[in-house]
Amino acid sequence: MERLLIVDDEPGIRMLLKDYFEMTGYETWTAENGREAVELAKKQPDLILLDINLPDLDGMSVCRKIREKVRCPILFLTAKIEEQDKINGLLSGGDDYITKPFSIDELGVRVMAHLRREKRGRQSKKESEETKGFRIRYDERSVRFDGEEIRLTKTEFDILEFLSMHPRQVFSKEQIYEAVRGLEGNGDNSIVTEHIRRLRGKIAQKTKEDYIETVWGVGYKWIG
Repeated sequence: MERLLIVDDEPGIRMLLKDYFEMTGYETWTAENGREAVELAKKQPDLILLDINLPDLDGMSVCRKIREKVRCPILFLTAKIEEQDKINGLLSGGDDYITKPFSIDELGVRVMAHLRREKRGRQSKKESEETKGFRIRYDERSVRFDGEEIRLTKTEFDILEFLSMHPRQVFSKEQIYEAVRGLEGNGDNSIVTEHIRRLRGKIAQKTKEDYIETVWGVGYKWIG
């Protein structure tokens, strides 16, 4: 049974989500503030639904703290819809945004999609890839150059994993978004550009090489 952590300071929303997901076959844990969320994250849930507006710590701070402990998808629940808020949230380690008020059935579909993508990733048969001292361990979700670790966020590694497992193939932002989010590419796929920019920077800082090529007007490809 897959386990969800629901973090929201509104009791009505917590109970609504708890009842819905338990009826659809999930085990659920709930937290009403950031402190509880960080503590419950130690139990390694399969997915976290995280409200941005919490009474003690803001959701983005909680997300950064949780990311130190878990690799599971984190979906933000928020009334904020500004583009910069979305960018900040996703770069802090979140995987998706659900805007309040939301359709609970749509939320259920998104949760299923993210969990399905995570399951596909775990079932990948390829364990590692190495080129000129640059090594990707897919099973450990780690990247090293000459033995030194290159620290990536969850989404940065997901993009790296997807592109490097399909070398020389060109993918649009929409295709990359769908692959790493488990959803059809839509308006939020613009965040892929920022993630790739940061990913390239972290790799180049250690290796002095650019492993991701921009195909202008089309997308990106892994050149290894």
